[in-house]
Amino acid sequence: MTPDPYDAEPLDSGLLAPGRAGSPAEAATGDTAFLWAMLGAEAALARAQAAAGQAPAEAADAVAAAADGARLDVRDLARRARAGGNPVIPLVADLTAAVPGEWRAYVHRGATSQDILDTAAMLVARRTLDLVLDDLGRAERALGALAGTHRDTVMPGRTLTQHAVPTTFGLKAAGWRSLILDARDRLLVVRDSLPVQLGGAAGTLAAFAAYANEADGATERLVTAYAHETGLAVPTLPWHTLRTPIADLAGALAFTAGALGKTAVDVLTLSRTEIAEVAEAAGGGSSAMPHKANPVRATLIASAARRAPHLAAVLYASMAAEDERPAGAWHAEWEPLRDLLRLVGGAARDTAELTAGLRVHADAMRAHLGLTGGSILSERLSVALAPVLGRARAKELLTELALRSRAEGRPLAELLREAAESKHLDLDELTDPTRSTGSAGALTDRALERP
Repeated sequence: MTPDPYDAEPLDSGLLAPGRAGSPAEAATGDTAFLWAMLGAEAALARAQAAAGQAPAEAADAVAAAADGARLDVRDLARRARAGGNPVIPLVADLTAAVPGEWRAYVHRGATSQDILDTAAMLVARRTLDLVLDDLGRAERALGALAGTHRDTVMPGRTLTQHAVPTTFGLKAAGWRSLILDARDRLLVVRDSLPVQLGGAAGTLAAFAAYANEADGATERLVTAYAHETGLAVPTLPWHTLRTPIADLAGALAFTAGALGKTAVDVLTLSRTEIAEVAEAAGGGSSAMPHKANPVRATLIASAARRAPHLAAVLYASMAAEDERPAGAWHAEWEPLRDLLRLVGGAARDTAELTAGLRVHADAMRAHLGLTGGSILSERLSVALAPVLGRARAKELLTELALRSRAEGRPLAELLREAAESKHLDLDELTDPTRSTGSAGALTDRALERP
């Protein structure tokens, strides 16, 4: 009997997510990674209580020894999480059972589920951001090299899909790099500010104070010790319903996706068959058309850039979290946050690969400068004619000659040479696109000075 494929366990192997499949970020955000992060948060809490003099060192050692993800069944935890609405509840039950009896009372002592899951999410996010930052570093170095090599490679500048004025590929690549550096800077700030979560049942730390048997400074010492044990930042307040850390993370990740997406959509445009000014090092194939070499890396990055803002929107919407701990707002964050980390992690990996192997066809760029018959230089010509003819007449003349150039298939420079009004101009210099890139070279140099 043929097995029904829909009876199989619904495990997500990334079949429909090639952008993140196999990426370091995928492994760093998987169920197993979250399981270990939650166990790490529990072990760190026990160690922090011991460090703050609020639990025996032996208890902390026993909890840490039992916090072994290899002993637990992730799928079983997921199924049991439905009863209480989050995976920490069954996790604590299994962890408690694994700790020797005399020390079981110190498992999860004083904490609430949100303390552990929020802390685990911050641990996962920090590790993933480290991986993203590594790939952003690879991409910015590759783009810096491209910008330097092609500082003076002239190409058509395009606005609203049409040829506008000449620019350089160096300036374009420097712009891509600048966006990546902007993303890097935002991610660094967020990564270094990701806080531990510790508030207890309603964000008052009441149970921790009671267990400490002292009032002055006990909970502050505990939170500081917990942050030290996890390597996360010390929060000013418990943030069960003060979701600034999640919102900041969402914003930085969505910005990063957009920054990478800018490079991707430019590459997609310039890779079109009829343009072919750049190409990916190894294009993807087609199931039906053997001749195709699709810009797959850029396609996947662009896909991530389109999805990321919507995931971030869910996280921003969850800031409206009622009471001291919310019903639904917190729960709504988990999957979008993981998806956002995965999307950006995959996009960063693909951008590093894309930029490292991007092929630049300078000859095609140079050839395309002539597609408008010289009209791409009309702005510069207008500036040169204005002092003699006046701005209005200069624009009128160039508009007339541009129309004739298109209609007659003759270069604009040739028509200008025939026009008595332009006899005094050095048309060889004014109609040379390599002399009409403005400050592109200087702007590129300035951009590349940014570390």
